[in-house]
Amino acid sequence: MGLLLCHYWSVMIILAAIFHSSNSHSLTCHPRDLEALRDFVNELSPKPDTWDFNSTGDCCEWEGITCDSVRVTKLKLVSKTLSGKLSESLGRLHHLRVLNLSRNFISGSIPPSIFNLTNLEALDLSSNGFTGLVPESLNLPSLKSLSLFSNMLNGSLPVHICRNSAYLKLIRLESNRFSGEFPCGFEKCSLLEHLFISGNGLTGNIPEALFHLQRLSLLEIQENGLSGSLSPAVGNLSSLVHFDISSNSFSEEIPDVFNKFPRLEYLMARSNRFTGGIPKSLANSKTLRLLNLGNNSLSGPLYLNCTGMTNLASLDLGSNKFNSSLPEHLPSCRQLSYVSLARNHFDGHVPESFKNFHSLSYLSLSNCSLVNMSSTLLILQHCKNLTTLVLTLNFDGEMFPDDPSLRFKKLKVLVVPNCRLTGSVPRWLSKSSNLELLDLSWNSLTGAIPNWIGGFTNLFYLDLSRNSFTGEIPKSLTRLHSLISQEISAEEPSLDLPIFYKWNNGRAQPYNHVSGFPPTLELNQNNLSGPIWEEFGNLKSLHVFNLNDNSLSGHIPSSLSGMTSLEVLDLSNNNLSGSIPLSLQKLTFLSKFSVANNSLSGRIPTGGQFQTFPNSSFEGNHVCGDHRFDCQADTPDLQRPSTSDESDNSGSDFALDFSYGVALGFGLSFVVVIAFRQKLFRF
Repeated sequence: MGLLLCHYWSVMIILAAIFHSSNSHSLTCHPRDLEALRDFVNELSPKPDTWDFNSTGDCCEWEGITCDSVRVTKLKLVSKTLSGKLSESLGRLHHLRVLNLSRNFISGSIPPSIFNLTNLEALDLSSNGFTGLVPESLNLPSLKSLSLFSNMLNGSLPVHICRNSAYLKLIRLESNRFSGEFPCGFEKCSLLEHLFISGNGLTGNIPEALFHLQRLSLLEIQENGLSGSLSPAVGNLSSLVHFDISSNSFSEEIPDVFNKFPRLEYLMARSNRFTGGIPKSLANSKTLRLLNLGNNSLSGPLYLNCTGMTNLASLDLGSNKFNSSLPEHLPSCRQLSYVSLARNHFDGHVPESFKNFHSLSYLSLSNCSLVNMSSTLLILQHCKNLTTLVLTLNFDGEMFPDDPSLRFKKLKVLVVPNCRLTGSVPRWLSKSSNLELLDLSWNSLTGAIPNWIGGFTNLFYLDLSRNSFTGEIPKSLTRLHSLISQEISAEEPSLDLPIFYKWNNGRAQPYNHVSGFPPTLELNQNNLSGPIWEEFGNLKSLHVFNLNDNSLSGHIPSSLSGMTSLEVLDLSNNNLSGSIPLSLQKLTFLSKFSVANNSLSGRIPTGGQFQTFPNSSFEGNHVCGDHRFDCQADTPDLQRPSTSDESDNSGSDFALDFSYGVALGFGLSFVVVIAFRQKLFRF
């Protein structure tokens, strides 16, 4: 009997456990939380797919919701294209620990109730359209991470968030519209490790109190209006790994305190007004991986203790006032893969020691008044990892070396514009089979454009403009694989900072990678003759086709309508005849077009983009239409197809200014400088 009773109670306990487990799974979220979510989503669209208030009301099963027991603890709806306003009702989710609505289109002000969620540990409303002020009254005692970047928040910098948020480790307020002097207050976040406040309108200097943050490892305050000298007290930030003060107006000498940074790896201070030389403690840093001091007024001979700087991989000192000769010791920095010394006051030759660079991939020596291009190339060909070489505005009037022994096996980018070089395109260049970008513009090169240029499998940007080339356009250019396949095969550098600039209508805009450049053929302002090949219509990836100011003849091929990516087409100032092909109306991306000053006749097309082009695009011909004047009844109609001899050109205001870009350091950074597109290559 006792055994039976024991068995009975065992069964009852098991059944009770099963019942309890089943019952717990059927629990729905708390009614107050459900109501708060209903009010929240009613202000937004589209509603998340699984949010159904007409069903059982178990919001804990909905997309983006996490519950602890029956209370909502996490609300994460990232990149859901949500738009509308944020409801005050979120403040009723009293158990919420994580709120992440980043990368949506939510606008308006941030409800004050959100800043009073006492259990909230992580708040991310970044990359939306929020406006207004961060409320002065806050109560976020549990907050560890705050991300409000990439909005349109304004007012003074909200340092008051540190008043009662003692656990904050991450603050991201960059890319907003905060303004006024940089106030004290962040020092109260004593555990702070990462602080991002770049891209605002802050003025004044960095408050000394900020330098009390002993745990701060990342500080980004670039792209503000800060000024004055950089205080030596910055040396108190002994945990710094990443420090960016670029694009401000800091002045005077850089303080010699870098021996106090035992962990510093990335220093970006470009585009300020620093003077003097590189501090001794900085020139001896053993931990530094990236140093960008470009676009300042640093001067004197350049010296770095490369035997001690064993980790330095990226060096940008361009646009300063360093003088004397190029530093012979630089190759002793064995890890250097990116070097820009462009636009300084160096002179003379490239040192023989430069053949000893071990890891060099990118080198810009633009605008350094260098001489002896032949010696330079003979030395640099020994840099076996070299992929990008920028030599703009050097070797004035010299002959382009044609030494058959030259070989740059890994070269992908060669930029040598505005040097007034004479001679022809050298045959040795054909051995650089990996070329992706070639710019020899603004020189005095003569002869025919070599047929072998069309054999570069990866070439997608070719600029030979403003030279004296003669003969026909090589038909091989119509077979450039990268311009046919619609797949630019450019391998990106292993660094992730801006590397190129394009000048367009006088404004420089950064490209993040080589492949960011528009696929381009620039052959304008030469002495080229003959037809525009109809096979150019096969270049479906070409964006910019510029053949203006030559002596090309024949018809404009109707097949150019096959260049479906074309944005710029300039065929002006040639000897073209016939009519403007009606098929060009199919070029829906065309934003700049000119056939001015040819011998064209007939009607101007009116469809597609043609209504957007100015009269100047057609002047100097015998054409008529809406752009000029009414056509007479006997004017030949444009509906006739043009001969297959026709072709197109896409001129552009693009030009490369291989300048060093601003280092933004998320990892190793590279920055090129390509010249302007009014075409003055100034690197």
